[in-house]
Amino acid sequence: MERKYYIAGFVFGLLGIVIGAFGTHGLKPLLSPDSYISLETGIKYQIYHSLLLLILGIIITSGYQLSKAVFYLIVIGIILFSGSIYLLATNDLTIIDFKGIAFATPLGGSLLIIAWGWLLVQFIKLKKK
Repeated sequence: MERKYYIAGFVFGLLGIVIGAFGTHGLKPLLSPDSYISLETGIKYQIYHSLLLLILGIIITSGYQLSKAVFYLIVIGIILFSGSIYLLATNDLTIIDFKGIAFATPLGGSLLIIAWGWLLVQFIKLKKK
């Protein structure tokens, strides 16, 4: 089970670095300051949550069981939150109007908040060995 946490954490981390480098070196001159700030926000949250997935993988390796739902909440939350921010931040550079997916950002953010809350409850209930 921890393998999927590690793989997802590494993939999202790798993509976050690639998108960050491309955003800084390729897109920054083309984006408005507000769009660039939005892009950076998506990147930060993707990196933060990729690190969370790696930490959870370590915790699972140590023998603690997590709900499978936490994994899916984080993964889907990253895709919806950061992914929609990437599309919306670069909207002016494409012929496709991504404004219709703006609902995905708060939905993804809500899934990430639920995952953190679920983890909090699980760790509060954790019994000392």
